[in-house]
Amino acid sequence: MAQHFKIYKPYGFLSQFITNQKAAKKFKLLGELHDFPEGTMAVGRLDKDSEGLLLLTTNGKLSTKITAGNSEKEYYVQVDGIIPDEKVKLLEKGVEISIQGKSYQTIPCKAFKLEEAPEFPERAKKIRDPRHGPTSWISITLTEGKFRQVKKMTAAVGYPTLRLVRVRIGNEMLENMQPGEVKELEKVRL
Repeated sequence: MAQHFKIYKPYGFLSQFITNQKAAKKFKLLGELHDFPEGTMAVGRLDKDSEGLLLLTTNGKLSTKITAGNSEKEYYVQVDGIIPDEKVKLLEKGVEISIQGKSYQTIPCKAFKLEEAPEFPERAKKIRDPRHGPTSWISITLTEGKFRQVKKMTAAVGYPTLRLVRVRIGNEMLENMQPGEVKELEKVRL
């Protein structure tokens, strides 16, 4: 019988269980967070510097269903500077980014400014000193998931990402989980 988990992937962890890369041996892997059953795989990825909700499963079909592009993935993104409404609208319409050296137009998505900074646990590595200027938070919800897409999108409109936290996949929410926390799920709510 398939098993499913949701975790709060901490900053600095790779979204994988093993690595054959010598250079990657210095990084932390998901298996350090919990004793997962054999055959557990991450559904999608978050890069090393990103954090938040990650689903794990022993069911390959579920993994394919989620990563096929129909499930919404919502991110809270702290950007450098106070992002104006017109730049958020550009993100919604889609922007041109580079994927493997080729130009790519992102598909329209949902994006809006958060009125207040979300309350996440402090990150292991400090974001930056507040004396370097103001920051703002936006929500971006995608159904696609290209390599470092959100970071490339915010950079394309002139507001580089400082912190990225995935808060939702389908109907599964990060809720009040803490970095490194693992919860077993009866089923995944898409």
